[in-house]
Amino acid sequence: MGPPGVGKGTQADRIKKKLNIIHLSTGNILRGEIETESDVGLKAKTFMNKGKLVPDEVLLDIIRYRISRPDCQYGYLLDGFPRTLPQAEGLNVIMNDIDHELDAAISLTADENELVRRLVLRGKESGRSDDNPEVVRKRQQVYWQQTAPLIDYYKKEGLLKEVNGLGTIPEITKRIMEALV
Repeated sequence: MGPPGVGKGTQADRIKKKLNIIHLSTGNILRGEIETESDVGLKAKTFMNKGKLVPDEVLLDIIRYRISRPDCQYGYLLDGFPRTLPQAEGLNVIMNDIDHELDAAISLTADENELVRRLVLRGKESGRSDDNPEVVRKRQQVYWQQTAPLIDYYKKEGLLKEVNGLGTIPEITKRIMEALV
């Protein structure tokens, strides 16, 4: 986990390769379930088509189904989930039910102004209209409102590993790998 612009997706891709595990992005899973028209995907689609957030129960059903599949038996990295305390608690129940264990919750940290600078630069390079200073700062506020309880939750569980998210991509990957051992 980490605020917008900290490099979660980049690092998740590198870590999955280093550990030879599956990278599970909630957004990709949702799109895949909708594309295959699974029951849970169709349920999620009804909310998304109305511009609503997919409820926690539906997301938890999707995660339960996905992490129970054979390709996850040797490990997986969750990206974009959980985002809220109820999702974290639900994930804990699922993992207990299917006899999985969470090894760590990685929190990438970085200076807010640096992240705003990065995202504004990305917006200029990619043409993304949502990467402007006002929108980026709002996304950061939402992230911290939702995620602060998760940080405390995983600290209390003894699973939180805070990693400095500033530096070169290889430096950050190295820090994450060191935090995991």
